[in-house]
Amino acid sequence: MARDDLAIARAVTLRPIRAIAEGLGLGDDDLEPYGAHKAKVRLEALERLGAAPDGALVLVTAMTPTAAGEGKSVTTVGLGDALRRLGRRAVIALREPSLGPCFGMKGGAAGGGRAQVAPMEDINLHFTGDFHALTAAHNLLAALVDNHLFHGNRLGLDARRIVWTRVLDVNDRALRRVVLGLGGPADGVPRESGFEITAASELMAILCLARDLADLRARLARVVVGARPDGSPVSAGDLRAAGALAVLLRDALKPNLVQTLEGTPAFVHGGPFGNIAHGCNSLVATRLALKLGEVVVTEAGFATELGAEKFFDIKCRLGGLRPAAAVVVATVRALKLHGGVARAALDRENVAAVRAGLANLAQHVENVGRFGVPAVVALNHFTADTEAEVAAVLEACRALGVPARLSRVWERGGEGGAELARAVLDAAAGGGTTFHPLYADDLPLAAKLETIATTLYGAAGVDVLPAAAAELARLEAEGFGRLPVCIAKTQSSLSDDPRKLGRPRGFTVTVREVRLAAGAGFVVAYTGAVLTMPGLPRTPAAESMDLDEQGRIVGLF
Repeated sequence: MARDDLAIARAVTLRPIRAIAEGLGLGDDDLEPYGAHKAKVRLEALERLGAAPDGALVLVTAMTPTAAGEGKSVTTVGLGDALRRLGRRAVIALREPSLGPCFGMKGGAAGGGRAQVAPMEDINLHFTGDFHALTAAHNLLAALVDNHLFHGNRLGLDARRIVWTRVLDVNDRALRRVVLGLGGPADGVPRESGFEITAASELMAILCLARDLADLRARLARVVVGARPDGSPVSAGDLRAAGALAVLLRDALKPNLVQTLEGTPAFVHGGPFGNIAHGCNSLVATRLALKLGEVVVTEAGFATELGAEKFFDIKCRLGGLRPAAAVVVATVRALKLHGGVARAALDRENVAAVRAGLANLAQHVENVGRFGVPAVVALNHFTADTEAEVAAVLEACRALGVPARLSRVWERGGEGGAELARAVLDAAAGGGTTFHPLYADDLPLAAKLETIATTLYGAAGVDVLPAAAAELARLEAEGFGRLPVCIAKTQSSLSDDPRKLGRPRGFTVTVREVRLAAGAGFVVAYTGAVLTMPGLPRTPAAESMDLDEQGRIVGLF
């Protein structure tokens, strides 16, 4: 299947990126081309279009992901192509893939089959350098912190209370905890620190939530790097670092324009993970897409209780967005896994297991409704799915009162998503959206965590460990209580235990640590054993990658 994806992508002749931009109403003065098929769009274009009406915003989310794959990106791309085939001016807004998962377990993240964004190799690898710029900026701030300690520490930073780590866009478990400054007086101040993956950096969240360059710089100045012995915070602004960070991120803030295999415009920009960060593409890319498109299809990482919740409660709240509809992607294979079937038996018909797994899908449909947004279920079709299994899903969705359509976009591209596109247009035009965040700004931080866990996860409650509870109380006392919360949690379960499949009940979510992301504008709560620096699997995807005799990349999918 992977070879088919690559062969399909290479068989398509892409349109020049200037032609894609022209179709959106963008001129040469708006573009900074990176070769023939990708470009950055200058921020002045968004300023110029500020008074234009917004298109309809459609979110693509999913049921709880499994090893079988759900096809959220495939569905997002295929839906955009299908809307365009129906005569709608459709634009797609996606996140950039991270090198860590690409070379680790996931492989490429540009869609698949006939529903891909292109050029696939560029998007999955270095693209326009945004991730590299973020990595450099984050590590520059880390270097400035250690340099400050070395040269007298005029701000009185407590070396034991520095929270700013270093980052790398590679899965490397050996770097989770490190000791810096060894070797002697000339090599810095010895202290314990660590590495996170670039997608987990607060600077990534800042890039994806900043409205413009001025907002970017202001957010960078608010980043907290550590504390003094009395607990008072020290920021990047205190270190006089915000200007240099903004210099490194100036070009990275400009949205990246590419296209699908069918020529639908696609903004691919920003890449926070949905389980350990807020999981959405950049606000500037989404806002630009809304000014240029009649319908904008975007996605959020993982399932409704993770990426979708953060999209609604963080991105929409901070960015003033009002989504018109949401698509919940499901597959027969994932439903069977949640229904208790072993992965090796997924290709055998098992209607009973499909029905058992539907409890998970039902929770996610209900979750979308909690935000006042109409939902549509996209049943992403796999070749081993049987008519009886598909019928069981569609029948269950009718019982839930949610429209459901079979999607064949992997196989047929936009043509295979026509029925789904019509259902989404009906939902978006039905006037049924009464969008609202899940919680009010003035709800205490602990209550916000409790609301998310009990309402969207189905938990019985939240156990905030003493150190985390003390930090929540401190943040409330210092005036950060009105911020939204960003819960870092496993993507493999509605609970904080990846072994609990289906729709678990009666569990307690344990919050072990809390951190302030003052620049991003939210409070991060860490649950379970979730890690901010992933490790490589036993057989990394990197082992299958190479160059062929013509110097072309193979094995990236």
